[in-house]
Amino acid sequence: MKEKSKNKNRWVAGIAVAILFVPVLWFLLVRLEGREPEIIFEQTSAFVGKSHDFSISIADPDSGLRKIWVAMIQNGKEVILAEQDFPSAGIFSGGEIKSKSLNIPFEPQKHNFADGKTILRLAVWDYSWRGWWRGNQVYLEKNLTIDTQPPQIEMISTAHNLSQGGAGLVIYRTSEDCSLTGVHVGDNFFPAHAGYYTDPLIRLAFIGLGYQQGPATRIWVQAVDEAQNSAKAGVKHYIRKKVFKSDNIRISDRFLNSKVPELENAIAPDSSGSLVNKFLKINRDLRNANYQQISELAQTTAATRHWKGKFLRMPAAANQAGFADHRTYNYNGKIIDRQVHLGLDLASVTHAPVPAANSGVVAFSGPLGIYGKTVLIDHGFGLFSMYAHLNRSDVSKGQKVSKGDILGRTGSTGLAGGDHLHFSILIHNTFVNPIEWWDAAWIKNNVTSKLEAVPSAPAHTACKLVK
Repeated sequence: MKEKSKNKNRWVAGIAVAILFVPVLWFLLVRLEGREPEIIFEQTSAFVGKSHDFSISIADPDSGLRKIWVAMIQNGKEVILAEQDFPSAGIFSGGEIKSKSLNIPFEPQKHNFADGKTILRLAVWDYSWRGWWRGNQVYLEKNLTIDTQPPQIEMISTAHNLSQGGAGLVIYRTSEDCSLTGVHVGDNFFPAHAGYYTDPLIRLAFIGLGYQQGPATRIWVQAVDEAQNSAKAGVKHYIRKKVFKSDNIRISDRFLNSKVPELENAIAPDSSGSLVNKFLKINRDLRNANYQQISELAQTTAATRHWKGKFLRMPAAANQAGFADHRTYNYNGKIIDRQVHLGLDLASVTHAPVPAANSGVVAFSGPLGIYGKTVLIDHGFGLFSMYAHLNRSDVSKGQKVSKGDILGRTGSTGLAGGDHLHFSILIHNTFVNPIEWWDAAWIKNNVTSKLEAVPSAPAHTACKLVK
């Protein structure tokens, strides 16, 4: 009997010890966790400019954050940029803060750091009891380059004679690789491209003047290096003012009944309202949306010159409307809208063959709102030609075409009153006067003579896409 009582007491004591020991063991395992804190260093560039903010995110979901230390080191010199202790939630609870995002400013000249190689070091500790209560530590080191000097810009092309609504070419050289460089024309920006010459620092940029940009328009080059140092250089230029024609277009009920049903789903499916109101939404809202779509398509271009010589005009076609014609739309004797025609209308026989104006790659082929069935060709370095209102397209996106290849047939798709070709030239996101590109003398004086005058041989590299 006594033996049974002793065994029972032992079991009770064992259970009591287990009840006490297991929580203690669990607690020690939790407080002795060995997972290191996390560091997310949001630094995409290896360059640091005159003023730079380092974005750092740290986290420790287990024990909580104890401390962070950040320093910059160059040639044995150490400058602490940040050192912060985080509060404890109590000896048994770990750290109060589990995650933290920091923005750490750094000005090299303020700390007497010279341009050149430098090292950024980070260390983070948590509230674990590992390492005799020192906690888990994570260490990160980044090799960086301090660059406080802006790039230099050497203008190579010196004469830039442009017409309002026309095009031009600017050639220059930067002293270093740049993350962003191009030409500002008023509020518009035209990216510059390397790759045409063997010298990778020579850039060329086709530019376009909008029809509304007259002689007072400012033009300058900008270059921003990897450290975000920015430089500017003026572009010597002369802009010839141009007066564009005005045109009155009568909108009939017959036209509305034939065209609005084709296009109204693009603005507001099952929308109510008169045909006139629907036409106005098409002529304004859909037109603007189509401009935006074309602009986005023209963001990606080949860094090579596909085209050669003057651009081909559709043969045996009469001019029906000019570039930048200012159109006034009348319905029942009242003005209902005003728009600007950003291309040339060419009419021949019904369903006339449409040739590619020059060699290039098809960037788009398909329906495009008010333009109907449309083909867009990339000729390289931001130069595009557009063919709209087609009855059909015989080419597809990505297809290479040569000058004169038949792209499709003329038609009256989209917001067209009759069979014709709407032909446009774009530079990046700007419609320019196509007539210039039909003129061999203009191309020689404004484009090819500049390209040939550069003291660097053209590169013969494979076509690559830039954005």
